[in-house]
Amino acid sequence: MTLARGARRRAFLARLGALAVLPAAGRAQQPASARRVGIILTTSPLEEMLGAEPRHPGVGAFLREMRSRGYAEGRNLLLLRRTAAGDFARYPEIVAELARLNVDVIVAAGNNALYASARAAAGSVPFVMIASSEPDRAGLVVSLAKPGGNFTGLTIDVSPEIEVKRLELLKAVLPAARRVAYLATHAAWEVPYALAVRRAAAQFGVILEHVPHTPADYSGAFASIAARPPDALFASFSAETFAHRREIAEFALAHRLPGIFPYQEMADSGGLLSFGMSVPDLFRRLAHYVDRILRGARPGDLPIERPTKFELVVNLRSARAIGVVVPQPILLRADRVIE
Repeated sequence: MTLARGARRRAFLARLGALAVLPAAGRAQQPASARRVGIILTTSPLEEMLGAEPRHPGVGAFLREMRSRGYAEGRNLLLLRRTAAGDFARYPEIVAELARLNVDVIVAAGNNALYASARAAAGSVPFVMIASSEPDRAGLVVSLAKPGGNFTGLTIDVSPEIEVKRLELLKAVLPAARRVAYLATHAAWEVPYALAVRRAAAQFGVILEHVPHTPADYSGAFASIAARPPDALFASFSAETFAHRREIAEFALAHRLPGIFPYQEMADSGGLLSFGMSVPDLFRRLAHYVDRILRGARPGDLPIERPTKFELVVNLRSARAIGVVVPQPILLRADRVIE
């Protein structure tokens, strides 16, 4: 893509994001008293964020929780939706744009590096994080209990051993599995979560084979897996995996490939197993922060929280389709079974 075309595309997305502020009935006139909230995703497409009931599970949960707290788009809430669409270099530019639009608070997915790049661009705008990791050690906040400054929100810090638990669950369902493809970007292959499961693989009798992909393109990875099918698939805990959740799950099902995934939405889309934190629950909790800030709380006084809800989902329909028998103890442990 040429620089000119790239600039035109960014301008188009910015205009489209501006149109997403209100549902169609409310675009003609924006109430002066409405509170302005910016929301930024890193990888998911903007199309998933649009509408009164967005297809993105997190954004939808956020809006529903805001409505339950008395906020309605077109009446007292303007939601400015934005995404970096995998182009992380644009993150500070997006934050700066929202700050210029005088938003009252910014809600943002991302990692510590993106948050750090956004700090200057945000100025004094309250910033609610959804995916920070040890933000105190990164210097983003003073402490988790009392962040200080204008950053608060949620950390995804749980023990990397949660990934080991996912491998343990996979082996409980597929005890004979030996070759397991680990679907991840090169960056996600080196984070503590991946390192933990890589170290633990031998004790489960597993050879973990990294199958790399780029943040926006899985075609090469899928071709590699199809050419030499592994016994099972293990998808990384990452923003890219969530953004491509349906594509990955449908590929696994189409190739009769059992797998375990970090997001319940992937089991809903045909993946055999999922285990991990609930994305809708995280976004619902973000709404609590936004509500308190809009009512006058200072972000630096709001403690940063960790995930509290983890779910095991089993897709029995997919199990039958690919010829896997899920042991009864796993079914009894499941929070949800898709028949």
